[in-house]
Amino acid sequence: MFKTQLIDIMATQTKMPKTQTKKALDSLIDITSISLKKGDNVWLFGLGTLSIQNKPERQARNPRTGNKINIAAKKVVKFKAANDLKKKINTK
Repeated sequence: MFKTQLIDIMATQTKMPKTQTKKALDSLIDITSISLKKGDNVWLFGLGTLSIQNKPERQARNPRTGNKINIAAKKVVKFKAANDLKKKINTK
């Protein structure tokens, strides 16, 4: 699902104008990004938890040349689905 599709569905369900729905979704994304950048976890009840995981520097191999390359350390976003979400997906 694309962001525009999500906005359309959210606007329909909440009976809010699409412009307000887009602002609310953009705000959620901004707040989540800021919180994660500060090192805080973001818990979205019924959806899951977003957190930052530090990946250390590592060596890999270039598949084309076979040469070893260094991959820099980085931070990645980790998502853990809530039990409610897992149950909703697995019900028939």
